[in-house]
Amino acid sequence: MSNDVGDKIVQLHQQTKSYVDEIKKWVHANRESNKSAIISYFTYSLNISHNPEHESLCLGSYHVQNIGNQPITNPYICIKIPTDSPFSFSGRYTYENFKQSLKNAGGWERLNDKANIEEFWLKPSGKTVIAPDETISFSNFQIKWIANADYAGSIMGFAFSDQQKEGVTVINPINLNGTVHRQEENNE
Repeated sequence: MSNDVGDKIVQLHQQTKSYVDEIKKWVHANRESNKSAIISYFTYSLNISHNPEHESLCLGSYHVQNIGNQPITNPYICIKIPTDSPFSFSGRYTYENFKQSLKNAGGWERLNDKANIEEFWLKPSGKTVIAPDETISFSNFQIKWIANADYAGSIMGFAFSDQQKEGVTVINPINLNGTVHRQEENNE
């Protein structure tokens, strides 16, 4: 059975690569000169438990790709968790007041209040420009939940920069929903 899971993972990885390759072909075919543009998308895998006593997990990454001919400056992202959902978000990021030695290259810094558990505003540490055809990624975040009641919600993402002040919505939000079926006990 574990071989089936491995085969499925390989198949999904190949399918994702195929989708990304198609997007790149479309972008190159439709590129306008002197235009700044970005797309943002999630890649993720799910481990969903149907047992209300076990935790479910979404492991994901958020990617922002410069598909234009001009550099994108001062990029930042927002990952939004639905209000009143059972989902909890975690990821590898620092805060502005952390020591410089704790902020690593390729890392991300959280911009908003850590008490906010629904919105995560993040910027890449030490990265202020995304060159044409370059992609930056906030990798390996986790969304966890326990399905002890029916649940539904969409994890949204938004990418911003000096050129995209209104933001660009992620092309594939993570939609999570499930129904918990409980067996009724017969007390006769």
